Amino acid sequence: MALIGYARVSTDDQNLAPQEAVLRAAGCSELFEEHASGGSRARPQLAMALMRVRRGDTLVVTRIDRLARSLSHLLEVVERLHSCGAHFRSLSDPIDTSGPSGVLVLQMLGAVAEFERSLIRERTRAGLNSARSAGRVGGNPGLRSRDPIVLRKLASSRRATKLGDLLPSADEWLCVVRQMRPAQPWFEVVAAVNAALPVGRRKFTASRLIRCVKLFVAQGLADPKLLKPATRRRDWRGDVARLRATEVVAALVAGRPEITLVEVAAELRRLRHLPPRGGNYWAVSSVKALLDRARGAGLLSK
Repeated sequence: MALIGYARVSTDDQNLAPQEAVLRAAGCSELFEEHASGGSRARPQLAMALMRVRRGDTLVVTRIDRLARSLSHLLEVVERLHSCGAHFRSLSDPIDTSGPSGVLVLQMLGAVAEFERSLIRERTRAGLNSARSAGRVGGNPGLRSRDPIVLRKLASSRRATKLGDLLPSADEWLCVVRQMRPAQPWFEVVAAVNAALPVGRRKFTASRLIRCVKLFVAQGLADPKLLKPATRRRDWRGDVARLRATEVVAALVAGRPEITLVEVAAELRRLRHLPPRGGNYWAVSSVKALLDRARGAGLLSK
C-alpha cells in the first residue's frame, strides 16, 4: 500500500522542488516528475506512474490541476486507478477516494462534467448553424491551405490524442508485447494480445499493434528493442525431413547409379517425402542439393 507521488510543472524553467517537498512530507515513497502542459494527455511520466501503481496503492498530487486540467481527464485517471484497486488523493483538495467523502466529491464532479459536455455540444451546434446561415465555411484556414506548420501541429495533436486513448488500456496489451517481442513474430504476438483482451474489446491487427508500439516507443514508454526483427527460429521439423530425404536419395543413387534427377524427384514423391518448404513436387535443383548433401556427408562416393 505505497503512496506514489506525481508532480508537474508546465515549463522547464519552473521548479518542481516545492511539490516534491510536500509529497515527500505526505509519505510518498516514489515520485514521478513531469515538465508538460496540463492540457496535454500525452505525458510519459504520468503514464509510468499509472503503470506503477498496484492494488491498494494511492496516487498523490499536491493539487488537482497538477494532474488534469479537465474534469473528463481527472475522472478518466481516477476510473483507471479504481479498476486496478488503487486510490487517488489530492493534498490541497477534499478528494481521497479511499474514503466515502472523496468518492462523493468525485461523483458530484462527474455530474458537473456531464453537464459541461452537454453545454459544449449545444454551443457547438449553435455556432455551426450560425456560421452556415451567414455563408461562412468552417474549418481551419491553415489546414485548407496545407500550411506545413499547421499540419505539423495537427499531427502532434493527433499523436497526443491517440496516446491519451491508448494509455488507459495499455496494461491489457503492452505486457504481452513485452513478454513476447522480439523473440516471437508479430502474427503470434497479435494472436496472444487478442486472446488476453477482455470480452468486447476491439481486436488488434498486426499493423495497428505495431503502430501503437511505435507510438509508445517514441514517447519513451516502451523499449525500442520491441520493434527489432523477430528472432529467427530453427525449423527442426524441416531439418529432420531434409535428413530423411537425403538418406533416401543416397540409397536410390547407390542402388541405381544411372538414375536421373527427375526420376529421383518422382521416387521421393512416391515414397511420400515432401519438400520441407511445402508443396507436393520436388524441384530438380532441390534434388541436386540433397545429392550434394549426401556426398558431403559421406553417404555416397564423390
